[in-house]
Amino acid sequence: MTQHTVKAYGDELNQLTAEVARMGGLAEAQVADAVESVARRDVALARAVVERDARLDGLHREIEKKAIRLIALRQPVASDLRKTLASMKLATDLERTGDLAKNIAKRALILAESEPMQPLTRSIERMGKLVSTRLRDVLDAYATAEVERAISVWNTDDEVDEHYNALFRELLTYMMGDPRTIGACTHLLFMAKNLERIGDHATNIAETIHYEITGLEFTGERPRWTPDPAEPASPETTSA
Repeated sequence: MTQHTVKAYGDELNQLTAEVARMGGLAEAQVADAVESVARRDVALARAVVERDARLDGLHREIEKKAIRLIALRQPVASDLRKTLASMKLATDLERTGDLAKNIAKRALILAESEPMQPLTRSIERMGKLVSTRLRDVLDAYATAEVERAISVWNTDDEVDEHYNALFRELLTYMMGDPRTIGACTHLLFMAKNLERIGDHATNIAETIHYEITGLEFTGERPRWTPDPAEPASPETTSA
């Protein structure tokens, strides 16, 4: 391999990493703006989130295309191969994160037409900020190749589950107390579930970063929230 070829190969790998980081920044902004649109009942912002989703889809396709081309032409091995494969996996998680943010924004548009439910939207906002922080931390870990930081995100997977289950109970209480809130609470419940799934994608990203850097997969089960035996379990926590 000539010096020119080596440099071109290195440039391609660095470009792939940079595009994943750029896609991560866009996905992070989508989640933050979707949650903000709920909290502020901001119709224009919610519409912007829905419209911007196409940019994430386009980046996802470009990253996959470049990664496949790099594998076919350069035949990377060891850490270079892990970096290339990781870019494809991360792009998929980020694209799905964007889809979930778009779903939240679509429901924010519907909620904006109904009566405000401030206590519940504040709960969504708190959960959204937690998820956004985890997503930002794991993307920073990717940008700086800090495996310990990625592991820290992985170890806090149960925090999002705990928020989701608390919000589920809160929404259920509202619906039982006033059946007129059932429609709005259902939309909020789906928003909470979307946020919980975004948290799962952040955990997936942490696992991919760990594998890319170390060449080793995580062992053991992800941290999971354990319900209080004295409290009734929601359908999300009961086992079949």
